[in-house]
Amino acid sequence: CAALDPAKFSRKLWSARKQFILMLAPLLLLPLLFVAPPKEGKCLYVVLLMAVYWCTEALPLAVTAMLPVCLFPTLGILPSKKVCVQYFLETNFLFLSGLVMASAIEEWGLHRRIALKVLKTVGVKPAWLILGMMITTSFLSMWLSNTATTAMMLPIANAILERLFGNLETLKENCKDKSDPEGDSQVKMHVLPLKKNRCWPQRTDRSEQKNLEEVRREAQYQMKVWKGFLICIPYAASIGGTATLTGTAPNLILVGQLKSYFPECDLINFGSWFVFAFPLMLFFLILGWIWIAFLYGGLNTRLCISKHDEREATEAKATAVIDEDYKKLGPIKFAEGSIAFFFILFAVLLFTRDPKFVTGWSIFFTKGYVSDAVSGVIIISILFFLPSQRPSLRWWFDSRASNTPYVPLLSWRKAQECVPWNIILLLGGGFAVAKGCEESGLAVWIGKHLQPLAQVPPAVAVILITAFIACFTEFASNTATIIIFLPVITELAIHVKVNPLYFMIPATTGCSYAFMLPVSTPPNSIAFASGHLMVKDMVKTGFVMNILGILCVSLAMNTWGLHMFNLHIYPDWARPLNASSATVATYTIATMNMTG
Repeated sequence: CAALDPAKFSRKLWSARKQFILMLAPLLLLPLLFVAPPKEGKCLYVVLLMAVYWCTEALPLAVTAMLPVCLFPTLGILPSKKVCVQYFLETNFLFLSGLVMASAIEEWGLHRRIALKVLKTVGVKPAWLILGMMITTSFLSMWLSNTATTAMMLPIANAILERLFGNLETLKENCKDKSDPEGDSQVKMHVLPLKKNRCWPQRTDRSEQKNLEEVRREAQYQMKVWKGFLICIPYAASIGGTATLTGTAPNLILVGQLKSYFPECDLINFGSWFVFAFPLMLFFLILGWIWIAFLYGGLNTRLCISKHDEREATEAKATAVIDEDYKKLGPIKFAEGSIAFFFILFAVLLFTRDPKFVTGWSIFFTKGYVSDAVSGVIIISILFFLPSQRPSLRWWFDSRASNTPYVPLLSWRKAQECVPWNIILLLGGGFAVAKGCEESGLAVWIGKHLQPLAQVPPAVAVILITAFIACFTEFASNTATIIIFLPVITELAIHVKVNPLYFMIPATTGCSYAFMLPVSTPPNSIAFASGHLMVKDMVKTGFVMNILGILCVSLAMNTWGLHMFNLHIYPDWARPLNASSATVATYTIATMNMTG
């Protein structure tokens, strides 16, 4: 018998880790069925089992999300008819509408026109170009998925960077501290030619010789700027997704769980969320830009002062590249214009349905019948039959005109290919878990064990909750994180008699602030996969970004959010149904801060 090689055996264990997790996790969690009340213990067992599978990805996320369909009924937590309906609530239709609209935008290239137009406007000085990248990415991420936005913006960034600084491999070579034994202190910076399929003018070799140390310093500066370009895109995508309800899944999970826990609460819809979250996103985006530009060399005297030097020449060439790429798009086509019109109409209808601060168009219909999902489905339905070519009456009367095939703005095949259906199941799994926690009494049971947190002032609790969620979501998907913790946070708010939105909104927003690790979010992974970033780059940049995000959320909640949602009052819709208004006192955050 051959001797067992420990190294090979450990590699085998690692390769089979997911299978071991699948088998061992249900067994290791069995004691929960005996230490907690029967129904609550069973629900806790399912929730923690799903949490383990989500965090380790032992099963695909969407498959784990479907476990409540089989486990809740068999364990006696919820009947099947109550579980299955959670997977296609109206919130899922709203999210689906956003995804279909995004696929239409991608189909006709409207997103690329928007991106190049913004970059033309801001200019190509590194700091301004980073700002332009972040503005474009965050705006697109409000409507497209964060992953799709990042995947679309990175090639544009790389093309501009190649034009600014030349070939990356040559740049890395010039960054090295070389010794010259022959005493030749002069070196020439060479640039490898770009890919042949590019139609851009090639960068000419420098005619003048540079000192080796000057070359190294310049190359190191250029490498820093290159990393800043790449790292700002996934961060801006994560920040931008928080501005709209359809921008990221956790926002919709918040709405779904609010309707489940508090049916009388109608404070959160597309319009009210946008009014709250857009200024927060904008403020955080500016702070993030300042930090990234400072860290990666973009903030210097060249930001506002023009200098006639070699950098100006390369910036001029990069400007020419952007201009040429934009010209290649040609004039706006009928399909692009149509998609832009319906995109704007989509946003306007969602925003004006019931914005709370003014009367919305929903008053023309029976109260409670029309939701944001109705607006979304109306708009995307039009895309499937409106023609992508300009209609012409002459075609009907011209016998010589060819019978061109009818092509709508969007085909169902394209929607099937572009819409990430697994996210729909993931949303449904979140709503099913929330329903199980509510009806089994698990949320109340956990809330009773959180009494020590009742002594913490609510304003401090907001910071702690946001920080904890932002740290946890570094290791798990943001959707899984909010599914696991939102019911607990909701019950904590009820227990300490604080407006539930005061805790739920920061937790939801904090789920999107995963900046430190490549595995934290798909956008981070895409940027890291380019091979130009290191883990330490993301950790160093993301740590400060997390702190900035936590502070921004706390500021928003205690300023305009406090007045928008009346967070200083414990609302009637959050009171237990069996409690009379006479026995439930009104608590204000200001009072609790004074007594806490």
